[in-house]
Amino acid sequence: MTSSLLNYPPLIRPGDHMSLEEFLERWEQMPGLKFAELIAGTVYMPSPVFLAHMRLDSRVQGLCSVYCMKSLGVESGTNGTWLMSGSAPQPDCAIRILPEFGGHTTVKGGLVSGAPEFVVEVCHSSRAYDLGPKLSLYQIAGVGEYLAILVEEGRFEWRILVNGSYELMTPDAGVYRSQILPGLWINSTAFWNEDSPTLLQTLEAGLASQEHQDFVARLAQAKL
Repeated sequence: MTSSLLNYPPLIRPGDHMSLEEFLERWEQMPGLKFAELIAGTVYMPSPVFLAHMRLDSRVQGLCSVYCMKSLGVESGTNGTWLMSGSAPQPDCAIRILPEFGGHTTVKGGLVSGAPEFVVEVCHSSRAYDLGPKLSLYQIAGVGEYLAILVEEGRFEWRILVNGSYELMTPDAGVYRSQILPGLWINSTAFWNEDSPTLLQTLEAGLASQEHQDFVARLAQAKL
């Protein structure tokens, strides 16, 4: 075997099985690679993102961003790599309570380690593992709430972790209200109807609620 082949950097391919350490090491040797996930020891790489996915992704990310901008001690992130339970998922969107405000995540080597409070996945071409291996990972890792946006069905599956297992939440007149992040209210009917004014009105009502004010006050008291 020639030296050029011996020195060829190891690749990450869909379906490969490896440890988290090996996954991160190989990733570092592939600077052009942007999207890859390790879920329970198996590598997943996304298909091209379709327009429907892109639009819904942008819509929910905007809502999460507004919520965080108006909520002391929390931040949102999109398509970032998280280290949790020996895996490295890349959720479409995630919200965490910052550690200085009592959150349980840390930052290691520029990557967030631990489970965020809230995760969103837009489930289209990735549906099989978003609702399979990835759902299991989020439950085991302790992600407090997991919103799966089902593109083909046009509906939400919003789960909350109760005693270590996920339970589906029931909306009130189409409005989902986060229990982990008080004030994060999303009107699912307006979401699917592309009704941005109603989406923002619902979120603003959540941000103005007493439960959100109490939540922000608790985080302020917990600040280190």
